[in-house]
Amino acid sequence: MNQLERAIEAALFAAEEPMSVDALARFLGDAEKGEVREALKALTETYEKRGVHLVERGKRWHFETAPDLAHLLRKEREQVRRLSRAATEVLAIIAYHEPVSRAEIESIRGVQTSGGTLDVLMEAGWVKIAGRREVPGRPTIYATTPEFLDHFGLSSRRDLPGIAELKATGLLDPVDDAFDDLMGEGEEASETDEEASDAA
Repeated sequence: MNQLERAIEAALFAAEEPMSVDALARFLGDAEKGEVREALKALTETYEKRGVHLVERGKRWHFETAPDLAHLLRKEREQVRRLSRAATEVLAIIAYHEPVSRAEIESIRGVQTSGGTLDVLMEAGWVKIAGRREVPGRPTIYATTPEFLDHFGLSSRRDLPGIAELKATGLLDPVDDAFDDLMGEGEEASETDEEASDAA
């Protein structure tokens, strides 16, 4: 392990929050960003089989417990944060369409969205206000946070599962299939009615 790797290791270990490559480069006295990236890659490999891993979440780096050991460090009093169905839907819409306004969320869901639902997601640290849309009324727009990526073990939004993956895991109702089946039944009924009419 060279001196730069040791310095990055120390910086990340002592940091209160995850650090980007730019932040690390500045912290280490304007180090070359390319060299910082190479050192991070080397450190990632070094920690791959250890009890803690070096990971990148939302372009920021930090150490976290190895997934297979996380259960050992969970506090008994810690409770799993459970979201309502509405909050889950809103979170999914924001994750897949961000940045998105409340009106756009409601348009996609087809129902009104309570301000309390967005408050719950922001209190959880998974959603943030990302500015205002440059249209009349300048509505507030929302986006996910690095904490959202970290909680769900995603390096970036590109790692979000696709429609096929969600259907395969049972996390998405096959609405299209159900609609097709319904339409198929309707067509069969129409054909039967036509045949009966012709016979008459």
